[in-house]
Amino acid sequence: MTFLMSLHSNPVLRKTNLAVWRACWRSWKSRLHSSTVCPSSGPGPLNGPEEVSPVSYENAPHNPVMLREVLQYLDIQHGQVVLDMTFGGGGHTKAILNLVPEVTVLALDRDPTAISLAEQLAKEHTGRVKPLLGRFSKLEALLSEMNMKPGSVDAVLLDAGCSSMQMDQADRGFSLSKDGPLDMRMDGERYPDMPCAADVVNTLDQQALASILTAYGEERHAWKIASAIVEARRVNPITRTQQLASVVAGSLPAAVVYARKDRLHRPAHVATKTFQALRILVNDELNELHAGLCAARAALRPGGRLCVITFHSLEDRLVKRFLQGEDLSNLDQYHFSPRKGGKGKMLDEKRDGGSLYWRPLRRKVITPEREDVKDNPRGRSAKLRAALRC
Repeated sequence: MTFLMSLHSNPVLRKTNLAVWRACWRSWKSRLHSSTVCPSSGPGPLNGPEEVSPVSYENAPHNPVMLREVLQYLDIQHGQVVLDMTFGGGGHTKAILNLVPEVTVLALDRDPTAISLAEQLAKEHTGRVKPLLGRFSKLEALLSEMNMKPGSVDAVLLDAGCSSMQMDQADRGFSLSKDGPLDMRMDGERYPDMPCAADVVNTLDQQALASILTAYGEERHAWKIASAIVEARRVNPITRTQQLASVVAGSLPAAVVYARKDRLHRPAHVATKTFQALRILVNDELNELHAGLCAARAALRPGGRLCVITFHSLEDRLVKRFLQGEDLSNLDQYHFSPRKGGKGKMLDEKRDGGSLYWRPLRRKVITPEREDVKDNPRGRSAKLRAALRC
């Protein structure tokens, strides 16, 4: 029900069509608890329960995105305190520990699997790694519990979106290439009552689904895909990742299916934007990102450094406008869409037009080098923004 209320109060989707969301709210409320199909509580694959492979620090992914650039702009010094807000597989944190002596890393992640890896790393670097389990929106409370005062952190890294570790585990439901339950909850089983992606696609009506795909996936064919989802679930609930991917692919003409390319000009699956939209919705990623940026601003000392890595335009626009000092306290679709005019309402603008809180370390966004993309194709869409806390 908490998730339902967040859907109903979400300004991005509410602004898209308030009448749709009133109908959506009634539909969701009446059907959710009677027809929940989240794979964690529903039937598994036809050949029996899946085995969830444990992740150890040794077999976790260690190919962090834009590592060289992150280390350059964070410019971490001996004995400083660094906050890694998205520990994930620990690649960035491990590089920082190996590069800078006596540094202390606060390792935050909302995923219990990632925190278990952080705890393993903490044993290897006694006193230098402090794991923190929680979302961005809980960071200030977590730091307070550690007696960390505002302004006591020297550098912050925020690597937004889904981690490679989550993508590689089929049972998490993020991957298009590996079949698994349609889950997508970054928190894992921490909140058992929190609906997953399967609940969304099997419960919301066509117009609500189309609004989600448009707002969070920037999907041009949102209405066709939403229609196909509604038709498919009338036959069988959609509970598997490749089941949903097939429904999406089958809803579009061949010219569209085979025309999509990624930034390396390789064929891209037509369901990529659908998966992105569902993942963002289920995990409330944009509101969490904004909360994380606010928490980073409070945690950093004057002169401290912030690096934020994003992987799609919605995230990057939000980060860019936050660092410019725009007021994002009431997030709506306006803040996430391309803008032809000038800046929006300013929260902390200086007289010269800059932000009171941030000074960019580089005016333009930083993107991966071509060789880096070849070595790590998943980082091809990454964008890095770096700023100094004023």
